Amino acid sequence: MATDFPVEIAELRNTFSQIEAVLDPTKIAARVAELEQQAAAPDLWDDQDNAQAVTSALSAANHELARIKGFERRLEDLEVLVEMAQEADDADTLAEADVELASLRKDLAAMEVRTLMAGEWDERSAVVTIRSGAGGDDATDFAEMLLRMYLRWAERHKYPAKVLDTSYAEGAGIKSATFEVTAPYAYGTLSVEAGTHRLARISPFGSADKRQTSFAAVEVIPLIEQTDHIEVPESEIKVDVFRSSGPGGQSVNTTDSAVRLTHLPTGIVVSMQDEKSQIQNRAAAMRVLQSRLLLLKKEQEAAQKKELAGDIKASWGDQMRSYFLYGQQLVKDLRTGQESGNPDRVFDGEIDDFIDAGIRWRRAQQDAPEE
Repeated sequence: MATDFPVEIAELRNTFSQIEAVLDPTKIAARVAELEQQAAAPDLWDDQDNAQAVTSALSAANHELARIKGFERRLEDLEVLVEMAQEADDADTLAEADVELASLRKDLAAMEVRTLMAGEWDERSAVVTIRSGAGGDDATDFAEMLLRMYLRWAERHKYPAKVLDTSYAEGAGIKSATFEVTAPYAYGTLSVEAGTHRLARISPFGSADKRQTSFAAVEVIPLIEQTDHIEVPESEIKVDVFRSSGPGGQSVNTTDSAVRLTHLPTGIVVSMQDEKSQIQNRAAAMRVLQSRLLLLKKEQEAAQKKELAGDIKASWGDQMRSYFLYGQQLVKDLRTGQESGNPDRVFDGEIDDFIDAGIRWRRAQQDAPEE
């Protein structure tokens, strides 16, 4: 059946105008101008952390603005392409227009997802922690596979990502890892990845060729900003310093530069060993600790509200996605039903379809009437 281009393009224009009204390119342009002014300051790089935050935010804002303007241009170009092809009765050009139409639909859907992120911290950068669960070497190997998956995802989107701490397993993989993704809406985007992930495969570490099931937990928290002012008294913190180590316990340096902070009232533990100095590692650990305390405070407030309403439901920690690497190769999200028959591509960072489906699912849950 031939594509009805005028109708399809009109529908795209209508949806785009609604999305454009929410994203507000005028506001984004004003933000770009403000960030450009900050980036032009002669003393910008006196504070490297702030400089990186400014330049990263500027790059992301420019990208967002270019995406909106580019979409409008592509729509206009498609109309011209279709008009020329129909006048010349050119089937090849119409086929080319069909491909571009499909591409525009996909890009529009991605822009629409951004409008669904309206949470209090959705605009923030994200701190992600991956912990291996039950499953021995398979679980620690799985945790490392997930770490690579998310870092590849960030790389594909050109989002700055930095591993802050890694605890290596004695055998394969990692016990845990914490990394930071510095980009607008990184938290709103990645927060739907939080929960328990399950891997089922023929274990490469066993001799019986038996199927092994292993688990890993993903935690996502918003990165704290200086304006949040989460006060943590020194009396509530236990500080341990130790030498950074790599795989197999090999020493990375010969000084006690790694830092472990334990928040005594809550038992929250944060370790950092990525930076070169103890002072830098302590500052990075404190920032993550404050982020976790901020999130804990909000979770407690939300739980109290739910308790008063008589509606207490566990929202995180349940199994949310399964990865099958034997027989039928499949990755399936148990909340949304989103699937991929190519686990290799998923583990290489192609997880946007899962993330977009998760954001839509979360919004639908939020909008659902309470029983």
